[in-house]
Amino acid sequence: MDFASFARAVFALAITVGLIGLAAVAMRRFGPDVMSRLAPHRAERRLAVVETLVLDPSRRLVLVSCDGDEKLLLLGEGQVLTSQPVSPAAVAATPTSVRRKASKPKPKADA
Repeated sequence: MDFASFARAVFALAITVGLIGLAAVAMRRFGPDVMSRLAPHRAERRLAVVETLVLDPSRRLVLVSCDGDEKLLLLGEGQVLTSQPVSPAAVAATPTSVRRKASKPKPKADA
């Protein structure tokens, strides 16, 4: 391998890395706008996670909304343990102070 072919390979590598870097800068600057214009517009999402509550390291409660209906799921150990429908009347009957206390994190005690 002579010096000319070595220099040619290094030059080709530098050009390739430069083009990749230029593409990365262009995608960072213009990417979100271009991608949003190219992506098809979807209808409003039907499924949403409303709230989660960690019970212990292996279990959590998840409130899921699907087509306006809410379900309370108890998840644990890689599976759905129970599933209960939640009626809007039950949420409305819950006092606001209880809902507010449940959503606030508890302050940590200083030792």
